[in-house]
Amino acid sequence: MNATIIAMSAAAALSLSCVHQKQASIKVPSHSQPALERQVQNAIEAGEGDLRIRELRQRMAAHPDDVSPRLELAKHYQGLGFSELALEHYRLAAERFPQSGEVHLKLAKTLRETGERAEAVRLLEAFLKRFPQTTPEFSSWLGILRDELGEWGKGENSHREALKLAPQTAYLHNNLGYNLLKQGRLPEAEAEFQSALKLQPESEVARNNLGSAVAPKGGEAILHWQSVSDPASAHSNMAAWLIEQGQYAEARRELDIALGYNRSHASALRNLELVSGLDGRPASIPVRPVLTRAQRWRAAVKRIFVGDPVESKGNAGYTASR
Repeated sequence: MNATIIAMSAAAALSLSCVHQKQASIKVPSHSQPALERQVQNAIEAGEGDLRIRELRQRMAAHPDDVSPRLELAKHYQGLGFSELALEHYRLAAERFPQSGEVHLKLAKTLRETGERAEAVRLLEAFLKRFPQTTPEFSSWLGILRDELGEWGKGENSHREALKLAPQTAYLHNNLGYNLLKQGRLPEAEAEFQSALKLQPESEVARNNLGSAVAPKGGEAILHWQSVSDPASAHSNMAAWLIEQGQYAEARRELDIALGYNRSHASALRNLELVSGLDGRPASIPVRPVLTRAQRWRAAVKRIFVGDPVESKGNAGYTASR
């Protein structure tokens, strides 16, 4: 876990929906020709004896209007580590089947995996303009991509569009909540995470994010984090957020608590090293009396409901998965 305890992620599902319209294809230019040429040669050498590749090529030749073997071949190349070659197959499929939502979503995801997020955004924007969808996956992924580019306002619009299409979908509320959290709109983010948990009470992602949204309330955030991890991780999360806020003394108190539960907790130790570099104090672990499990539990409850004997300030934080 990093000090920022951010884990972007996606829960958007794959859409198989298609709108059958005859319009010009959406062309996506290739920007990695040398890498592609190398991977083509490597694929030839590695795939000469690959019966699966041979079978898929034969199916493509026999059924040129069937998209399935093309997608299977691209996926197979991905599995072999030939990402640029797989990407080129998805591009060709997108040109041949301009109305296929499945093809364009796979192409957008592959562009994201290869670091070409801006191109993936342009691809999905153009596709949705020509072929409006009735399922939320496209708008959801467009929101995720915009979030990852730091375009939070546009990302919010995309997440809200996705929710209009499927308002009772937990991961869509979580994704919008994450976007709002990154914009600093904590009450709105909290409401979205609560909505996600009403729909999917077992969601650890939404529960973890809710803890970040209510971090200014201190103890409530600890309870949410602890419910999906352990006490040491929960206090380390709080410390990470405090470090981001520049509240180093408070962060050290949380790390003291975390390491009191587990002196070898990796994230807490990394956060201790981080805060040491920021406040100039040693990254030392205080020697404390050994407490029984019951004593530690009573002390934790007291901190949550009564407060730290030293001033404890409120804060907020974030993590997310998509």
